[in-house]
Amino acid sequence: MTLFSETFKLKDRGVSPKVLVVEDEISQREVLSYNLTADGFDVFSAGTGDEALLLVAEKAPDIIVLDWMIPNLSGFEVCRQLRANPKTRSIPIIMLSARSEEPDRVRGLQVGADDYVKKPYSVVELMARIRALLRRTNPALVGETLEFEDIKVDAESHRVYRGDTEVHLGPTEYRLLLALLERPGRVLSREQLLDAVWGQDIYVGSRTVDVHVGRLRKSLMIKNSSNPVRTVRGAGYALG
Repeated sequence: MTLFSETFKLKDRGVSPKVLVVEDEISQREVLSYNLTADGFDVFSAGTGDEALLLVAEKAPDIIVLDWMIPNLSGFEVCRQLRANPKTRSIPIIMLSARSEEPDRVRGLQVGADDYVKKPYSVVELMARIRALLRRTNPALVGETLEFEDIKVDAESHRVYRGDTEVHLGPTEYRLLLALLERPGRVLSREQLLDAVWGQDIYVGSRTVDVHVGRLRKSLMIKNSSNPVRTVRGAGYALG
């Protein structure tokens, strides 16, 4: 029986939100993985710090639930390494720990965790925190409306508007727009867009990004409106 009646809206790329559970206690790992799977997540798990880093590189999770006290590398060290890597530094992380003292919580947050949950925890509360963190860091993943200036995307219905006019995009241009909308104003390199839109396991050339950016621009520039996608020479693209 799932703990929540509402399920996540799936991303247009055809998969559920991906969560990595890093926990060396098998029973806790299985309970959390079971409930997350029942609630619409794509769950994979690790029991050690080394295994966690390998899975992050292979699977590119949308969020990580990370126990502090795990073998090999501690959760603290795993978090530090993820935050030091440009490819993984933006992945949301919830740290789990039996340590409840304020200095421990502060240390976990200072190393880069987005949230800190004390053990023993309520699975219901932890699931709510996972949802809340995803809603804050990646709203498109949970089917919410994204807006930037006069561009609006209803991620649940996959409808795109510029002002009052609906814009029809192909699936690749839609995913490209979502990637830019999730980080408005931030310059994303071609490599970052390739990973976000096509995935790390699919090889396409960087020229492919330029072609689809051109198509996205053409679709969004309606009624003589301004070009919303900015090219940053030698760096990539940004929205706004």
